[in-house]
Amino acid sequence: MSPVYTRPAPLKDTPTRYCPGCGHGVAHRIIAEAIEEMGIQGRCVGMGPVGCAVFLYEYLDIDCCEAAHGRTPAVACAIKRMRPETVVFSYQGDGDLAAIGLCETMHTANRGEPITVFFLNNTVYGMTKGQMAPTTLAGQKTYTTPTGRNPATEGHPLRMCELLATLEAPTYIERVSLNTPRHILRAKQAVRKAFDVQLAGQGYSFIEMLSACPAHWHMSPVEAAKWVDEVLEPVFPLGVYRDRTAQEAGPAGSPEVRSCAPNA
Repeated sequence: MSPVYTRPAPLKDTPTRYCPGCGHGVAHRIIAEAIEEMGIQGRCVGMGPVGCAVFLYEYLDIDCCEAAHGRTPAVACAIKRMRPETVVFSYQGDGDLAAIGLCETMHTANRGEPITVFFLNNTVYGMTKGQMAPTTLAGQKTYTTPTGRNPATEGHPLRMCELLATLEAPTYIERVSLNTPRHILRAKQAVRKAFDVQLAGQGYSFIEMLSACPAHWHMSPVEAAKWVDEVLEPVFPLGVYRDRTAQEAGPAGSPEVRSCAPNA
């Protein structure tokens, strides 16, 4: 019998340290598949931060570099500028990207740096035992909001795709999910397109992935996957928030731009 589903070459044969139901393993898989299918394994440099995403180098057989907490985009930009032939991507969680690294994230996008950003949004700080994140939902209980996040004192969750779509420079921004086979297939298409943007020299691309964290949501993996559909997606709608790759010239000859409103 011929195998129909095998491990892609860029994905190391390494036991996972992630919790059951965590989306990181799925994200690693589809990124590795895209790298293999596009023939860019020898050109890739992955940037890992602090947090659960730091273990990127344990699972992807590519050149990897770690950055200080929140400085992942800055180091990624430096590598891309020094070695423009490389395919550079950052792989970040909500703390690294949207809390301590929010300034780096916004200015990198605002400059239109030609890198690819993969953002795992699980609404909580997974590695450090489940504290509130910038993306924690209003009313969501965490280690530091035991009665639920109160917008009056802790603010509202940040919607990163919507924020970045207000900037002029980004080329491609999309939010996807990792909780069902259909959503995973769509997420892989987004990963490939984001890499295509960089390979074509078209600028900055950003893919947000809604990812379950059953351990700190205090749910089973099945319950957590359902929670993504029923609770997360209404707050973080899936879809394309910016796409300048479609060469449909307008009156001024500029490519199509879809900003601030999702297109599922």
